[in-house]
Amino acid sequence: MQIKRNTLLTTATVVFLVIFLYWLSANRLQNGMLASVLQKGVILALVAVSMNLLNGFTGLFSLGQAGFMSIGAYTTAILMIPVQNLDGVYYMNGVNPGIRALKIAIANAPEFIQIIFPFIALLLGGLLAAAAAALVGVAVLRLKSDYLAIATLGLSEIVRAIFSSPQLDQVTNGSYGLNKIPTFPPMLWGLIPSFVTPFVIVAMCVVFIMLLIKSSYGRAFKAIREDEIAAEAMGINLFKHKEMSFVVSSFFSAIAGGLLAIFMRSIEAKTFSITLTYDILLIVVIGGIGSVTGSILSAFLVTAAKEWWLRFFDQPLLIGDWQVPLFRTGFRMVIFSILLMVVVLIYRKGLMGTNEFSWNRILGRFKRKSSVDEGGVK
Repeated sequence: MQIKRNTLLTTATVVFLVIFLYWLSANRLQNGMLASVLQKGVILALVAVSMNLLNGFTGLFSLGQAGFMSIGAYTTAILMIPVQNLDGVYYMNGVNPGIRALKIAIANAPEFIQIIFPFIALLLGGLLAAAAAALVGVAVLRLKSDYLAIATLGLSEIVRAIFSSPQLDQVTNGSYGLNKIPTFPPMLWGLIPSFVTPFVIVAMCVVFIMLLIKSSYGRAFKAIREDEIAAEAMGINLFKHKEMSFVVSSFFSAIAGGLLAIFMRSIEAKTFSITLTYDILLIVVIGGIGSVTGSILSAFLVTAAKEWWLRFFDQPLLIGDWQVPLFRTGFRMVIFSILLMVVVLIYRKGLMGTNEFSWNRILGRFKRKSSVDEGGVK
């Protein structure tokens, strides 16, 4: 009975979310802020889940997500900018002849290829980041704890510096960045609007990560997290599984970076600074290290709080002729920081801890509350 009930509740929730997304897609002009928060939230949810795979499930303290996101973002952006917009984008430094030839070849490709090319660009960005992670992992994954974090953080900054270097001006456009990035076209004869497409992509990626965690590889990741010596004694190849976790995490971080480039329609190197890495780590910690659903929930809550709910604190507030002090630009982040401290003090292991979302747990709490209320009445 419980399995049927949970399946029914999950199906009803998914159907409701799909209907809501289609409604929001049709009414984006009236709900622009909500649409923007949800799009950015779902992108950060993917990169947070990929970081949690590495930090929470494998026990590797890595801070290189922003670097791999930048690889995916730049690859996707360069491949997706239409050939007719190249001169407008690279107006300062000119465009590399190889990129122009590639864009002309894409423009002359069959219509079907052009329709699915945004997904090809995302995939290529992910594969390039995975290849870079596989090479770098040979060196950095022999480090542990804080040393690994410092090495991966330095790697992220190196990647950002490379993309903004003058030597690559004709490829990455240097400090001017890339713009005029097109969004997704409607898919399946218009059945999937461009607004809904990122949610579908992220859902597929998260499902893959969850299946990986539940597989034998995922159990090996958890064994490494708990005790490397015991895991190796059980026959688990430590380097192989660490490398796999690192590569998979980097691949999906790059996918998230490509989605971010499409969402923002323009990117530059400073978008992927250390601050972005800290924001992702914050989402993982608030949601719960070792919880996929916790990372997803936290991504939406943190994004909504920073970008929407607390924004009125940045505006002057007048009560009659008296202006309330502190209400000015920047005060929003002060309130946000205080709320984070409160959440961490109350939920020491994050909102979800190491648990995943469960209908049984939610309904069980309602039953316990109902029993307590009935006992109090009696």
